[in-house]
Amino acid sequence: MAVLGIDWGERRIGLAVSDPEGVIATPAGVLVSVGRKKDLEAIRQVVAERAVTEIVVGLPVHMNGSRGEAAKAAQKFAAQLSSALGLPVETLDERWTTAEADRALSEAGRSGRKRRKQSIDSMAATILLRTYLEIRAGRPEPPGSTE
Repeated sequence: MAVLGIDWGERRIGLAVSDPEGVIATPAGVLVSVGRKKDLEAIRQVVAERAVTEIVVGLPVHMNGSRGEAAKAAQKFAAQLSSALGLPVETLDERWTTAEADRALSEAGRSGRKRRKQSIDSMAATILLRTYLEIRAGRPEPPGSTE
């Protein structure tokens, strides 16, 4: 019953996966986007390999809570992913995940922006997934999330 967390972007797709109990989130790498069809197939492989039964996609909401073009694109991706894989796909406000991931990687000694950039998408997906798992466990839901 693993959950897959996705920090979706036009160029890179950060991935994180939970343990089978859906409690712990760990980084699962980054896919370089090569087109929607191939991206969906790559994610399908991760889902099969990790026995994923549920997916959460980060929703890039503006700081004021409004949803712009990036959020609409992420929602479209989530809908296509659900349709292609036949799995439930949720979206969750990701406003702070990239900044938090950058800070965590910097504190962990990943020197240089270029080196951090290589890991930041997967770390952002991990933070997103951790938040989602905490919400599922009964902690309060942050503003801007959807079900």
